Amino acid sequence: MEPVTRHTAGRIEFATRGPGFTEVTRALDEWLAGQGANDGLLNVFVMHTSASLTIQENADPDVQRDLLDALDRVAPRDHPYRHSSEGPDDMPSHIRSMLTSTTLSIPVVHGRMVLGVWQGVYLVEHRDAPHERRIMLTFIGTDR
Repeated sequence: MEPVTRHTAGRIEFATRGPGFTEVTRALDEWLAGQGANDGLLNVFVMHTSASLTIQENADPDVQRDLLDALDRVAPRDHPYRHSSEGPDDMPSHIRSMLTSTTLSIPVVHGRMVLGVWQGVYLVEHRDAPHERRIMLTFIGTDR
């Protein structure tokens, strides 16, 4: 019997602790397993304009600290932005989100995301305060 291509969608939520990286790799793996996914493509989309997604090294936390420092240099909070009605961290958060990514497409083989040995999937919070963040997931591919 030929594998049937299908599409499935879902949503997961994460609480962030303020600026920084929240690894979501395990939650994505668990969602894929619950869908009975085999081979295909997982699309991950963060439903916010002041947070983003990235695939980065998951072995040395200094990488994440250095990346946050770099984003601070590119989009400083103390710059006199025109848009400031939502606080001094809002406009830099929009810039950081634009420079990183709000969508990732990750290949899936045998029900698992294809990631490198030192890669993890992260939700990046750009605002100063903790937030509840929603991530929309879609899988297009074959069932197990």
